[in-house]
Amino acid sequence: MADFADHFSAHAAHYASARPCYPDALFAWLAQHCAAHDLAWDAGCGNGQASSALAKHFTHVYGSDPSRQQIAQAPAHPRVRYAVETAENCSLADASVDLISVAQAYHWFAQTRFCDAVRRVARPGALLAIYSYQRSSVNAAVDALFEHLYHDVLGRYWPAQRVQVETGYREVWFPFAELHDMPVWQLRCDWTLPQYLAYLRSWSACQTCLAATGNDPLHAMQPAFIQAWGEPTRVRRVVWPLNLRVGRIVASG
Repeated sequence: MADFADHFSAHAAHYASARPCYPDALFAWLAQHCAAHDLAWDAGCGNGQASSALAKHFTHVYGSDPSRQQIAQAPAHPRVRYAVETAENCSLADASVDLISVAQAYHWFAQTRFCDAVRRVARPGALLAIYSYQRSSVNAAVDALFEHLYHDVLGRYWPAQRVQVETGYREVWFPFAELHDMPVWQLRCDWTLPQYLAYLRSWSACQTCLAATGNDPLHAMQPAFIQAWGEPTRVRRVVWPLNLRVGRIVASG
């Protein structure tokens, strides 16, 4: 399956182990605003992180991703079924889905085609939720190194779609009846420095830089990160703001 932007298959295991988890309260809130809880579709599910969380609130969860390597990292769950397919070509039945969830993936989609697929599979009144997390924060010293890495070292290696994440998906096409006045969520992890650096190395830009140059872009910066962090085994709180847009799919006609 070649018709998708594949930035993560080559390091799927690293990606699965190094990324933060979404807050359970997010999925509880989404479920609370769904009329029914039979089926949730986790589109662009990657390693199934959100799929497993959705299974706490829905009888069935369908996780789809075009990367076979990413799907291979997804944890088995009795209520979750995974499929290797693009979001634009979802094989779910018409009018069968109560919630369509897109975690950190909407910017990779052909959005017009995906929204057509959403209209087809959604039950009347179903929800579409697209969400992503922003740049992390630890403390002033670590954050300054983060920004240097993100912009100065890796800036040219970020795919063009990344700007949609930077703007919290506010500028993307979203043709559904949007919900407002939503809670504010954060992703939070208590990590050591090696865990934090593993997260940075899981970025698509970091992996692209490594492939292009043969050099780990974090290697030269590691002493500075140690100085900013302190003892590498020290546990620090890492926080990511979460951006969310939710729309209700209203039956046409």
